[in-house]
Amino acid sequence: MSFKKYRQYPIVENMNRRWPNNTISKAPIYCSVDLRDGNQALVNTLTVKQKIEYFNQLVKMGFKNIEVSYPSASDTDFNFTRKLIEGNLVPDDVFIQVLIPAKKEWIKKSVEAMIGVKKGIFHLYNPTNEFQKKVVFQKSDEEIIAMAVEGMKYLKELTKDFEGEIIYEYTPESFSQTNLDFAVKICNEVIKVVNPNTKNKMIINLPNTLEACMPNIYADRIEWMCNNLNNRESLIVSVHPHNDRGTAIASAEMAILAGANRVEGTLFGNGERAGNLDLITFAFNIYSQGINPDLNLTFIDEVKDFFEKTTNIKTHIRHPYVGEMIFTAFSGGHQDAIKKGMDFYRTEDCKEWNVPYLLIDPKDINRDYEKVIRINSQSGKGGVSFIISEFFGVKMTKEEEIEFGKVIKKVSDEKKQELTQKEIIELYKIKF
Repeated sequence: MSFKKYRQYPIVENMNRRWPNNTISKAPIYCSVDLRDGNQALVNTLTVKQKIEYFNQLVKMGFKNIEVSYPSASDTDFNFTRKLIEGNLVPDDVFIQVLIPAKKEWIKKSVEAMIGVKKGIFHLYNPTNEFQKKVVFQKSDEEIIAMAVEGMKYLKELTKDFEGEIIYEYTPESFSQTNLDFAVKICNEVIKVVNPNTKNKMIINLPNTLEACMPNIYADRIEWMCNNLNNRESLIVSVHPHNDRGTAIASAEMAILAGANRVEGTLFGNGERAGNLDLITFAFNIYSQGINPDLNLTFIDEVKDFFEKTTNIKTHIRHPYVGEMIFTAFSGGHQDAIKKGMDFYRTEDCKEWNVPYLLIDPKDINRDYEKVIRINSQSGKGGVSFIISEFFGVKMTKEEEIEFGKVIKKVSDEKKQELTQKEIIELYKIKF
């Protein structure tokens, strides 16, 4: 390994940043890109039937912006888009979005896929970083800008007679590796073509296409762009964080503090390479701060089961909020604190959740308290007492807790495994 072949990501110089003093007070606009990644990032791409089922899950969760396809990339994506529109499968309050490379033939194909749409977002993009400009496309700055401008002009021309509600979105695709002066220049040229206003806004999407910087630097870049984009009041600034450094969620949260209004991501972080922003964790983070997440998270275990079955991707047992063991405590000290916290929460009729080691109430996502405290040789009297009182209805004295805790520890040590609730209750009956 040679760390010397890498260089540090540049900071935004002379930045009079305001975002560190801001707070998140409401949920942003969410855009799910799961269905695009159903073709791009899965070993076995989703069928039209699977895509429809997935779309219905996203709608049930409350997503109002859903990027459904990359119509010029595959017949599956094109046909799925047509199926949604012709089958009248899109609710009246949901925008479906298509991703479009800035090439005329692909723009035309994408527009054909969206004929008859009631609410549509046309998401045009082209790469903008120095390497891609010079090495991949072998084009000058002016030629790259012309690609975006001419692409948006052509897109507007093809969609001018659409009867549905249309929103235009532009992405400097490799924003995270693009010089900020060039990024704002190309975005402002495209904004000029769209000519949005406060009633008919356009979306400027600024992705961490490759997450190469710390979240605070990404936030600086977003705030800088928000300060320098023309006609800002007529724009929805969107972010699309990837997770190559493992900090996509932090990047998204800080980007909202920095002025972004919208986040693009996927359920559980599916996507190319290390994945996209995990919208589930992002929404739960907001929820845990007492803010309406604007998504229905109450049936999240059902969503997780559907996701795993459909994508063949298993969520980790330690995945925030939804992992199988995320609310589980084996440690005696943790169990004692949880038991006392739960007892206080109930007896004092608390209005605010403040139980040690549990960020949210498991009941909020229909998780039974049975999974919160589990007993093995590391457990103590608090955990045992919780099991007996919660599931057997008996309140033990402090002396009984200590004595029975020793029994449980001895049996668990001998068996070298976790004891079930049934085994613990049976041992209690024998002992007392």
